[in-house]
Amino acid sequence: MSVIASNLQAVKARIERAAIAAGRAPESVALLAVSKTWPLACVLEAAAAGQRAFGENYVQEGCEKIQSCPVPTLEWHFIGPLQSNKSRPIAEHFAWVHSIDRLKIAERLSAQRPAALPPLQVCIQVNVSGEASKSGCMPDEALALVRAVAQLPRIQVRGLMAIPEPVDDEARQRAPFRQMKILFDQICAAGIPLDTLSMGMSHDLEAAVAEGATLVRIGTAIFGERHYA
Repeated sequence: MSVIASNLQAVKARIERAAIAAGRAPESVALLAVSKTWPLACVLEAAAAGQRAFGENYVQEGCEKIQSCPVPTLEWHFIGPLQSNKSRPIAEHFAWVHSIDRLKIAERLSAQRPAALPPLQVCIQVNVSGEASKSGCMPDEALALVRAVAQLPRIQVRGLMAIPEPVDDEARQRAPFRQMKILFDQICAAGIPLDTLSMGMSHDLEAAVAEGATLVRIGTAIFGERHYA
C-alpha cells in the first residue's frame, strides 16, 4: 500500500471514530482531499485508493490538474480565496466552490457557468473567528447572502464553510464549530434547505465532526507537509 493510500485509510478511521463518539453515522461526514501544491500524480494515487473529491486553492494550478486528469469521474472543489478577475476559469472547470463571501463573486460565477454543465454547487464562507486576514462574510450577514445567492441561476447553494483560527485546545477548537452549526440550523429554519457544513482540517477534524461538520477538508494528513516554493 502506498503512503497516500495508508494515510487516507488513517484519516477515514479518524473520521469514523469521531462520528461514532458524537453519536453520528460515519457516512454522514464526507472527506475532501486537499491536493493544493501537490502534483497530479498524488491525486491519481489517492484516486486509486478510492478518493473521489479533491480541493484546490489556486486557480491556475487547479484548472491545469483538472484539464490533465485522465479520470473524468473525480469531483473538483475550489476552496481558496476568490478574486473577481479569476472567476471564469473556476465557473468553467470546478463542480463546487466553498469560498463565496460576497454577492458580486456569486453573480460572476452564475453568469460565467456554462449552460452545458450542471449548476455550480456552492458554500458561503463565514469568517467565524472575525480575523482581519481571513475571507468570509460576518456571521450576521450569512442569512442575507445565502438568500441572495440562492436566487441566482446556474448556482445551487449547498451550505456554509469556515476556517476558524487555529488553536490546539479541543474545547477552544469546538467553540467556533458550534457557532457555525447554530448558524447553519438557523438558516435551514429560515426555509433555505442546506445540507453541507464544510469545516475541519487535519489538526481539528475531531472537533469539527463533534459539532456537526458534514465535510472535512484534509490535506496534510493525506499528502504530507507542504513545501511552498
